[in-house]
Order: sequence, then structure tokens, then C-alpha cells
Amino acid sequence: MSALIPFNKRNTDLRNTGFEDFYNMLDDFFSDNWPFRRSLARDTFKIDVQETDAEYVIDAQLPGIKKEDVHLDLDDGKFTISVSREENTENAEKKNYIHKESRYCSMSRSVYLADANAESVKAKMENGVLNVRILKQQKPDHSVQIEIE
Repeated sequence: MSALIPFNKRNTDLRNTGFEDFYNMLDDFFSDNWPFRRSLARDTFKIDVQETDAEYVIDAQLPGIKKEDVHLDLDDGKFTISVSREENTENAEKKNYIHKESRYCSMSRSVYLADANAESVKAKMENGVLNVRILKQQKPDHSVQIEIE
């Protein structure tokens, strides 16, 4: 009889150990809302892709990036925006550093555009936003009308 646990009408959870707050704290620590968790959405730049009947319009948010650090590539329908940036301080020769860290950043985003025309790509960078317009290829209509006998 000593192994029986009395039923408590106020708390129906028979596994109540007194550590619920601790377990909740651990769950909150490892949840996606924790500010220090790495996320691809936060580590790369954001892009918006719009499609019309005639073209694709891509906007990439690249604040603080120079257009010389951005590389665009369209290969067999795969459109890639790459950013490579190295941060160096000018006049580094004049200072007596004991320890100096430099930073190199590289990231890219790709999107598949099935009927993109590689010769029609136009890109413009203004106020930290890269705007790319790519015309669609006009595919010939190879359909054949078949008559029924």
C-alpha cells in the first residue's frame, strides 16, 4: 500500500515532480524564439521574386554592400546572387597592432527560373536594394492540332 499515490482533485497530473518550471525554462531556452539561435533567415540577405507574363523581377536587400561586392550568375535557369566582402582597415601599416582581426563575409542565394533569358538580365543597385529584371524566353508553340476520324 505504500507505493500508491493518492489522487489529488486539484492537480490531476500524477507525474508532478516540482520541476515543471525548470523544464519550461529549458524548453524556452532551446526554442526557436531564443535570440542567439542561428537561423538561415537571419544569416543571409532577403530576396523577393515576382513573376509576370513577360519577366521575372527580383529584389534583394543588401544594406551596406557595395555593388562591386555583388556577383550575379544565371546558368541554365539557376539565378544566383553572391556577396563577398572583406573588411580591412585603411592605414593599418601606421598602427602598432598586437592583435588584429579581419572579417570576411560570403553568402549567396539561388532561385530557379525555368524560362529566363540570359541575354536580357538587367541589374541596378540603389539605396541598398538590388533590383534585377530578367525577361522570359518566348518558347515556340509546337502543339499540333489532331483531327479525330
